[in-house]
Amino acid sequence: AHGGRFVKTTGDGELIEFASIVEALECAVEMQRATARRNADIPEEQRIVLRLGLNLGDVIIDGDDIHGDGVNVAARLEALAEPGGICISRMVRDAIQDKLNYVLEDMDEVEVKNIARPVHVFKVGLDDPALPGSALASASPLPLPDKPSIAVLPFENMSGDPEQDYFSDGITEDLITALSRIRWFFVIARNSTFAYKGKSVDVRNVARELGVRYVIEGSVRKAGNRVRLTAQLIDGPTGNHLWATRYDRDLEDIFAVQDELTQTVVGAIEPELSKAEQARAKLKKPENRDAWDVYLRGMSALNALTRESLAEAEQTFAKVIELDSGFAAAYSGLAEVHYYYVVLGLAADPDASRHAAFDAAGRAVELDREDAEAHCALGRANLVNRKFDDAVLEFQAALEINPSHAPAHYGLGATYVFGGKSEISLPHLEQAIRLSPHDAHMGSFLVRTAQAHLHLHDYEKAAEWARKALRLPNFQWSRHMILASALGHLGRIDEARSAIDQLLQRIPQFSVDYMLDYSPMIENEHFQHMVDGLRKAGLRE
Repeated sequence: AHGGRFVKTTGDGELIEFASIVEALECAVEMQRATARRNADIPEEQRIVLRLGLNLGDVIIDGDDIHGDGVNVAARLEALAEPGGICISRMVRDAIQDKLNYVLEDMDEVEVKNIARPVHVFKVGLDDPALPGSALASASPLPLPDKPSIAVLPFENMSGDPEQDYFSDGITEDLITALSRIRWFFVIARNSTFAYKGKSVDVRNVARELGVRYVIEGSVRKAGNRVRLTAQLIDGPTGNHLWATRYDRDLEDIFAVQDELTQTVVGAIEPELSKAEQARAKLKKPENRDAWDVYLRGMSALNALTRESLAEAEQTFAKVIELDSGFAAAYSGLAEVHYYYVVLGLAADPDASRHAAFDAAGRAVELDREDAEAHCALGRANLVNRKFDDAVLEFQAALEINPSHAPAHYGLGATYVFGGKSEISLPHLEQAIRLSPHDAHMGSFLVRTAQAHLHLHDYEKAAEWARKALRLPNFQWSRHMILASALGHLGRIDEARSAIDQLLQRIPQFSVDYMLDYSPMIENEHFQHMVDGLRKAGLRE
C-alpha cells in the first residue's frame, strides 16, 4: 500500500526499500500500531514485537539486493529502537519536516558499529495508547542537567530469599550516597529510583523519565557465606553498556563487605564516566560546546601525558576559566598540567611550574572546599613542592569527601614514598590499583609501588612492579630509573645497564641532579640508596 519492496530477510528481520521516505515512515507507524492492536488480545509470551529503523541515503544495487552505508545505518537504528518503537536518522528527520506531524525525541549523536561518523538519532513518538511506551514517547523529556546525571536502579536480589532484600537495598542506597558525594555528578535521589524496584523496565525509558544520561543497574546473589555482586553502567539514551564487572566476596562481616563493595564500584565507575563524558564532548561541534564540554576536552588531552597534549590541556583549561572564572575543576586541571610538566621532565622552569601548580590548586579549593578533586590537586601541588605534611592533609581531606577516590589514595601513597615512609605507603597504593584497575594513570600507581619496594630493599618486587609499569602507555623516566636501581642492587648488571641505556636514549641529560629537579625526591637515605643502585647500573655522575 505504501510502495515498499521486500528486499530480503535478515535472520529475524526484514530489509524493505521505499521510493518515498514519507511513505516509508507512514508505513512504519501503521505497522507498529497494527501490531500493538493485534497483540492486545494475545498472551504476552506469544506476542511478536518489532523494532523499526529508517534511514535515507544512497545504496548499492546488486541484482535484487541492496547494501552499503545507507542500509547499515538503518540496521543500527533498528537496534537502537525500543520494542514497539521507531528510530530514524537526521536525514529522515530533515526530509519529513513540514510533511508529517509526529513528535520526535532527539537522542543525540550515537557512535554505531562499522559506521565512520556518529549517527544523529531521533525516536518517533506514537500516540496509539495500545503501543508500548506510546504515552512516554509523546511526553516532553526532562532536560539533562549540565553535568553527568546518574540514576542507580535498585540492585536485584538474586538469592531467592526475600529476607536478603535488605542487603541488595543497602548496596543500592550506599552507592547513591557515595556517588552523591562526587561533586561533578548529578545523582537521582533514592525515593525516585526505588519506585522501579521489582519492575521489569527498559533502561532507556527510565533515563528519559528521570532525565539522566547514565543508569547503573546490577544484582546481588548471596549463597551461604559468599556474595556475588554484578554492576553495569549504561548509556541511557541508547541503552548501550559502557562498563560491567563482577565482584565475589566472603561474608565474614556483612557491613564491612557492603562498605568495600560500595567503594570498589564507585571507584571503578568514576573514571569510566569520565571517559564516556570526554568521548561525548569530542563529538560535539565547537559552536555547541559549553564550559563543561571544553573542560572535558582538556581532561582528555591531560590524560594523554605528552608534551603536546599537556600544552593543549593548559590552553583548554585557560579557555574554560575565561568562560567561567568560578569553575573549580578547571583550576584543578591546570594544577595537574603543571604537576606533570615537572614530574615528566617537560618543564622549561621546574620551579615556575611548581608555583603555578600550587596557585591553581589553591584557587580550586577556595572555590569549592567540598570537591575531592580540588583537594587532590592541592595535595599533588604540595607533593611536587616537597611539602609532604601539607600534602598528606589534602589527600586525607579528599578521601573524607570521597573515600573511593583512587587518585587521592595514590597521592597519599606517593607522598609517604617520597617522604621516607614507604612502609605505610603500600596499602594506599594497593587501594588505588584496586579501585581503578583501568586508570589512565595506572603506570604511576605501579611505578610508585615499585619505588616503595625499592626503599624497603625488596629488589625483586621492585623490579617486578617497575616492569609492569613499563608495559603500560605513556613514558615516565622513573620507571626505567627504578628498574635500573633494583637490578643494580640485585647484581644483574647487564640488565641494569640495558635499563639505563634505554632511559638515556630518551633523556640524554639524565643524572642525579635531573632526578632532584624533576621530582618530589629529597636527598634522604632512601634517595642515596636508590642512587647507589644506579651507580652499580653504570649511571655516570
